[in-house]
Parts: sequence; structure tokens; C-alpha cells
Amino acid sequence: MTTRVLILMGSDSDWEVMSEAKRALDELGVGVEVHVSSAHRTPARTGALAREAAGRGIQVIICGAGAAAHLAGVVAAESELPVLGVPLASSDLKGLDALLATVQMPAGVPVGTLAIGRGGARNAGLLAARIIARGDPALAERVRAARLKLASDVEARDAALQAKLKGA
Repeated sequence: MTTRVLILMGSDSDWEVMSEAKRALDELGVGVEVHVSSAHRTPARTGALAREAAGRGIQVIICGAGAAAHLAGVVAAESELPVLGVPLASSDLKGLDALLATVQMPAGVPVGTLAIGRGGARNAGLLAARIIARGDPALAERVRAARLKLASDVEARDAALQAKLKGA
């Protein structure tokens, strides 16, 4: 499986949440590379990972960071690839600081910002797959099938609820 998504996080403690992005991509058969690289503690390494990603076949970069959350912005400044930011709730502000830091990029440095936490990480993986699927018909079909399964699951839950209500 060709690696097409790079997941970066500022700390290994972020993996508990960011693993949701990898899980979503794994379910869709999208190859993923994962690294810990800090915008503040290892800026040269972070910049190199961002600059070299496209040359390694990466098509989308997902960044998870909390508190000051500069990782996605630094990566977006160093790469022309789409960058998706996942704010993490790692401070007393429960992720609001990370959300604001990730979403408030200056003009010319775009970062697609997802929700805070696990749901945002999962959606980042799904969104990365949808971006890549625009040029990959086989992946597009897997994305479509996953969406249909979500709808089917909701309909099954509704049917179970309706049966329960009728029996109550």
C-alpha cells in the first residue's frame, strides 16, 4: 500500500486521539506515515518533513497539536500539500486555545481545521481520503461504500428503536 497521508503530532501523548485519523484511513485502505515532530522543539525537522512529503508521494498532511497548536500552520507554511489541523484538548482551556490557533491562519497559509479531539481526528482521516479519492476511482468507491454503510447503520438503529417502541 502506497503511503499517501502523513500524520504529524507534537507529542507522543497525542497518539491516543490522533490514532483515530489513522484508523479511518486504514479502514479505507489508505497508506499512512506517522511521526512526532514539534513546531517548537524540532522546527527544522518539522519543516523538512513538510517540504519533503510531496516527493515521497504524500498527498495530504494531518497535524494534531494542543495548546499553542502551531504545528499545522508551520507545516502549511512549508508545503503546498493540503494540511488538515486537529486541535487537541491538552491544556486547561480544553482545546479552545488549540482550535483558535489552528483556525486563525494568516491569508496565504491555509489549514483546514477540524473539530477538537477524537471526532476531529477521525474526520481528518475521512476528509484526507475524500481529497485523495478525487483522483483515485477505487478509493472513491470505498469512500462511497463507507458512507452507505453509515446510512444503513442509522436506518437499522431506527428500525430497532421503532420495534422497541411498538413493544413498549
